[in-house]
Amino acid sequence: MCVLASQRAGFKVQISSRGYFPSCDDEELKMVLFRSQEISRYVEDGVLDAGICGYDWIVENGADVVEVCELPYSKATSNPARWVLAVPEDSPVQQPEDLAGTIVASELVNTTRRFFEERSIPVKKVEYSWGATEVKASLPGVGGIVDITETGSSLKANNLRVVATILASTTRLVANKAAWADPAKRTKIEDLAMLLRGAIRGRNKVGLKMNVHRRNLNQVTRSLPSEHSPTISQQEDNDWLAIEVIVNEREARELIPVCKRLGATGIFTYNIDVLIH
Repeated sequence: MCVLASQRAGFKVQISSRGYFPSCDDEELKMVLFRSQEISRYVEDGVLDAGICGYDWIVENGADVVEVCELPYSKATSNPARWVLAVPEDSPVQQPEDLAGTIVASELVNTTRRFFEERSIPVKKVEYSWGATEVKASLPGVGGIVDITETGSSLKANNLRVVATILASTTRLVANKAAWADPAKRTKIEDLAMLLRGAIRGRNKVGLKMNVHRRNLNQVTRSLPSEHSPTISQQEDNDWLAIEVIVNEREARELIPVCKRLGATGIFTYNIDVLIH
């Protein structure tokens, strides 16, 4: 995610097939690849000035970092990923309290343990899961699992149902507190945050531009959605105007035939790499 967003934000980032240190055309940025689970710890310790990781691992690690901004980017949907408590479809468990005295398998051990402790539910143990967590739900003595999901399709494929949501998580840009207190570093981090958010905001957007005769202007503009209003520019011929608006990709394919039927000409679209409000 971070590499794609960085490239859309205007940075030229290259990663070798076995490398952990991407090259970047911004001399002020030095990049390193870590697992999301580790990043907040290294940022807290000052090994990194800033990093991109999931909110879930900030919570799990209890990391004392500055949360600069949310970067709502998901592989499957625009919704947050969820860590859910799940059990087999045929399990008698209907609520978290029913798991008292059982083992719960989870990669997010601290957060899972805290979930049960806050509700005074005496589970036997929260066992760390090294992977294939869905499989462990059917093992003897294991009452349920905690696993991450975006769409729920993997849980359904493994005949599991959700009992409760432990934590919702999105991607965050975080900063070390000392780095955040440094004016130069803070400015750089804030600039990076603005560009990354703009790249994510613009990823499903396109610019739609067309020429319209004055007599058709009102009809065409009424058909166009816009955050505010379309940009209208006078052409050399006073009878003709250029109209420009930013829309979702799906909207563009529906609007083009409509605008053409209303008399627009020279219609074209262009990609939006960064969109800053």
